[in-house]
Amino acid sequence: MTVPGDTARAERGNATREAILRAAERLFAEHGVFAVSNRQISEAAGQGNNAAVNYHFGTKTDLVRAIVRHHAVPIERIRARMADEAGQSTGTRVWVACLVRPSTEHLAELGHPTWFGRFGAQIMTDPVLRDIMVEESLTSPALVRTVDGLNRCLPGLPIEVRVERGDMARQLMVHVIAERERAIAEGTPTPRPDWHGTATGLIDAITGLWHAPITPCR
Repeated sequence: MTVPGDTARAERGNATREAILRAAERLFAEHGVFAVSNRQISEAAGQGNNAAVNYHFGTKTDLVRAIVRHHAVPIERIRARMADEAGQSTGTRVWVACLVRPSTEHLAELGHPTWFGRFGAQIMTDPVLRDIMVEESLTSPALVRTVDGLNRCLPGLPIEVRVERGDMARQLMVHVIAERERAIAEGTPTPRPDWHGTATGLIDAITGLWHAPITPCR
């Protein structure tokens, strides 16, 4: 039997958690994780109790992890669909699209404003918090399938070059997406008219990166 009071409390709790997540994501994106206090997050979320963040999420690291998971689930769903459609393709561009478009499609679906692009850039450049992003989103089953598909397209690429270019591709994705999101927030012009176009430009560049000539180290 459902008790009305319990249901109401659960709904309030869920609403509070959602408000805290959104406020924290925005503040972290705009100012950096360690420049923002739990008190500031609580106030931005409309919570009179400054302990609300600790009560609902625990540590700041736990809060960061919750934000990553909040977005990783829909992004994983999109990437799984795209990987299914790619099947056994041997086209590099097909698999690069599976890397890029899930994030941009997710941001497009969120509408305006968004903060996850800039939040992700903050997290990926922090030596401690980066591991959270890697654990929660960069090891997902759909992403592993995508990387395997990409590797099948590049059988002759030396492992050290593969690692190096993988890092380059990841940096491009993180920072191009963050810069477009920043420009939208500030109302400044962007090279592409929408997230779909941004993804297309990224796919062009990253596909070229994977097939660029290799100059031996000396």
